[in-house]
Amino acid sequence: MSKVIGIDLGTTNSCVAVVEGGEVTVITNPEGGRTTPSVVGFKKNGERLIGQLARRQAVSNPDRTVEFIKRHMGESGYKVNIGDKSYTPPEISAMILQKLKADAESFLGEAVTQAVITVPAYFNDGQRQATKDAGKIAGLDVLRIINEPTAAALAYGLNKDSDEKVLVFDLGGGTFDVTILELSDNVFEVLSTSGDTKLGGYDFDRAVFDWLVEDFKKENDIDLSKDLMASQRLMEAAEKAKIELSNMQETSINLPFIAVGEDGPKNLDVSLTRAKFDALTADLVARTTGPVEQAMKDANVTAKDIDKVILVGGSSRIPAVQAAIKKFVDKEPSKNINPDECVASGAAIQGGVLAGEVKTDLTLLDVTSLSLGIETAGGVFTVLIPRNTTIPCTESQEFSTAVDNQSSVEVHVLQGERKMAADNMSLGKFTLTDIPPAPRRVP
Repeated sequence: MSKVIGIDLGTTNSCVAVVEGGEVTVITNPEGGRTTPSVVGFKKNGERLIGQLARRQAVSNPDRTVEFIKRHMGESGYKVNIGDKSYTPPEISAMILQKLKADAESFLGEAVTQAVITVPAYFNDGQRQATKDAGKIAGLDVLRIINEPTAAALAYGLNKDSDEKVLVFDLGGGTFDVTILELSDNVFEVLSTSGDTKLGGYDFDRAVFDWLVEDFKKENDIDLSKDLMASQRLMEAAEKAKIELSNMQETSINLPFIAVGEDGPKNLDVSLTRAKFDALTADLVARTTGPVEQAMKDANVTAKDIDKVILVGGSSRIPAVQAAIKKFVDKEPSKNINPDECVASGAAIQGGVLAGEVKTDLTLLDVTSLSLGIETAGGVFTVLIPRNTTIPCTESQEFSTAVDNQSSVEVHVLQGERKMAADNMSLGKFTLTDIPPAPRRVP
């Protein structure tokens, strides 16, 4: 069987890995990076740039550069318009996957046609299907879609002898997941998962961006957010400042000729302390505690039951984030795993198992991240399979007809946690016909 690559298709950066000789290797791109920016740029001459090259030209070509497309996966009708062409999120994601596939083929010296791709644990069915579609467009047979925190746990816990309860805290560029697993003899049992698909490093960057815009407007009466090129420069500077403040107490943001006023060119030159950054992003850090509480409640565990905390995603390096999770579970997070690479490594391990490269009895017991059920009388959502149910699973429940001698019934299957069917995600509908005549409310 040919090699099966593992891909972490991230909001801001993506990573690809493979198992060779029983060991995981993270594949470097031609630019020498172990991660590739999830950015696509379209030049006016028709040339397409992916990754670092696309990111480099984003400032000078903002209206033809696509970033953070993962946040729109599964959104029906969402299109990116570039010139006279439009692209769906799976099509843009496929361009990133094609680049990762090509890098893997260059590294391995052989064609790659199969992959395991990861998604946030809290992705719904539509978002997962969109990810599979992206793989298909990119020329990849997607053997498995696995949850990012589960993949990180695979990278951490494979061949460990001890029994442990592990909390995976995954704060990436655009999404946030918390998963609690029990590891025992290469059995990875997910106990619960929770998260927020609209919380990530991008939001921390945006908080700094908003502060810079407001500060500059006060000083110069110019709104930089109205200028696409200036906005792109500000977002890049905000991200750089965020990263630097993970290792230092203060950083400078210096952007010459950011705008032109009545009296000539304007420069932006400010200092940002870690304390100020923490104040700007305190509400974002606070938003991480809710999913942690929910995951622990659903898993029926307390802080004392957690043996290890694994940090995943670049934004988990933010000191205030680390302090919050340490305070919540009263444990120092594990530092022996690379937050940027462990998800791709875990996906590669799963791929290695499927390809026969990893010689181990690996059992992965995952859960439904959202409840599954049907629409019943009055537009109510009736749950059949609650969230955090171990899969695969089956569930049955008796229902009756609504009117006398009803010969058919439409079954509407949904996914979500809201009480009313209309507020949840529709997975599909089918019609049961040839129901024998009977009075209503007879099963």
